[in-house]
Amino acid sequence: MTTDETTEDDQAASFGGGAASAETMALLWGTKPAPTRGRKPGMTVASIVAKAIEIADAEGLAALSMRRVADELGVGTMSLYRYLPGKTELFELMLDTAMGEHGPPEPDPAGWRASLAAFARAGLAGYRRHPWLLEASISRGLMGPNQTAALDALLRMISGIGLSPGQMMAVVGLVVSYVQGRARQLADNVRFEQRSGVSDEQFWRDFAPLLDEHLDAERFPALAAVWRDDELSWEDEFEFGLERVLDGIDAFVNSAENKGSGR
Repeated sequence: MTTDETTEDDQAASFGGGAASAETMALLWGTKPAPTRGRKPGMTVASIVAKAIEIADAEGLAALSMRRVADELGVGTMSLYRYLPGKTELFELMLDTAMGEHGPPEPDPAGWRASLAAFARAGLAGYRRHPWLLEASISRGLMGPNQTAALDALLRMISGIGLSPGQMMAVVGLVVSYVQGRARQLADNVRFEQRSGVSDEQFWRDFAPLLDEHLDAERFPALAAVWRDDELSWEDEFEFGLERVLDGIDAFVNSAENKGSGR
């Protein structure tokens, strides 16, 4: 077994959620000195990360390895270890880079609700560009500069509306979870299309008549009524759900329970 294989096997269990280390944080925040020995002309941490993102965008995380990145860059696998400890650290950098490609979210002059809605739509677009973000657990991912800036910007959007610090974090988590859930559904549709060669639209065109044959309105009255009269597109459903999430936040902010807390 090669050194590359051993290293990647050891890292697989913590992929996307590795133990915090000063070295990884230094890589994320750009404070780790660049290697001086064995450097390849034109190669940087940023160029390695960019190539890894390109591979993951096209083929998913399953296709990603240090060897694959090295092959795409035209260098030996061990060359990458002069820049990065391994695959786990590479993923942390990929995550932070992808989340910062358009800068931190900007507040909407219309207020916190419009700001969170814009963030949610931008987040969905980001998952569409990088569906691999949904493939790994990032709940304990390290906080790089782009993730930190995004979280700070989101908290500033909802500061001063009467929420406690814990409630502010919960609101951010609620919106992010909604976007991730809808994005995961969309990603599942894309994967199904890639594997089957059948688009989501074609699947439903073929499947709908089959279900119609068995959907007895007397036996399944509620489903039959909705199934045969569903006018919402996928995008409409996303917007409807997002508005209801924001309605819930708005209702709590303006509730007697919250106002009575004295915040």
